[in-house]
Amino acid sequence: MEGETTVLPGFETGRLLLRPRTMADFDACLAMDRDPVVAQFIPGPWHEPGQHESFLRERIGASFGDGLGYWSIFPKEHPGRFLGWILLIPRDGIGPEVEIGWRLDRSARGNGFAAEAARPVADHAFRTLGLDCIIADIHAGNLASLRVAERIGMEYIGDGRGEHPCRRYAMRRRRGPESATRAMQKSETTAAPAGERRR
Repeated sequence: MEGETTVLPGFETGRLLLRPRTMADFDACLAMDRDPVVAQFIPGPWHEPGQHESFLRERIGASFGDGLGYWSIFPKEHPGRFLGWILLIPRDGIGPEVEIGWRLDRSARGNGFAAEAARPVADHAFRTLGLDCIIADIHAGNLASLRVAERIGMEYIGDGRGEHPCRRYAMRRRRGPESATRAMQKSETTAAPAGERRR
């Protein structure tokens, strides 16, 4: 999955700008990962500087396939302020399932940014890439991130197995005239604010 980075589209929401993540975001991503509050439910080499930097460089430089990758999130009113990122990649970088995920800086939490940024990425997965399903594996204790999955219209489909307890959520492509974005907006009446995800 390494090679030339696939060119990804940018997205704009009511409050946010999403652009493909690049090495310009490297330092901000490092700082975010090293925050113990952000990394509380996310396994990774966050406390091993050399491994962490190598992991991040590899992820930023990887090609995950056409239309797949990471997007950095910025507020429209302060477009130089890094808020976090959204991903749409093969699960754990391998697949075959495609996962959606989010990670936000501590200062960006509690504003609904994760759900707002995830909507156009999920819509892109179904409308542009033609995927039938996307998933999210979320640590069972990460209540904020579980709420984001529910808020964007994902459904709990079972508990994950492995070293870390997780809950698996899925969203499937809708077969009618209603877009994924419209369906997700309807779900907001039954869910609550933002959180973050792993990787």
